[in-house]
Amino acid sequence: MTLRRRKQSDSIQATLDLLVLKTLSRSPQHGYGIARHIEAVTDDVLKVEEGSLYPALHRMEQSGWIVAEWKQTPNNRRARMYRITRDGRKQLTRAEQHWTQLTQAIGKLLRFA
Repeated sequence: MTLRRRKQSDSIQATLDLLVLKTLSRSPQHGYGIARHIEAVTDDVLKVEEGSLYPALHRMEQSGWIVAEWKQTPNNRRARMYRITRDGRKQLTRAEQHWTQLTQAIGKLLRFA
């Protein structure tokens, strides 16, 4: 199997989408909160950089998977809060199913190779 650069990029993008949508399925968050949640849940194994997160949020907003609005944070700052939409929940379900299939296939290969 040959992985082309474009496919690797698509795969990374899809994985980031999955992580962000899963995070937002719990509750609305601002960008920093999304990144911190992913880092905390993964014991700092996964780190989401601003240069990856904000373009992904913008792309997901354009796709209709999330919506954003400016709100006051508890420490009195304005922040763009993101929340998942109905279409985003559908996409999350598809992404989780794809991830499950992918990890099962890789697991089989690791056991039997």
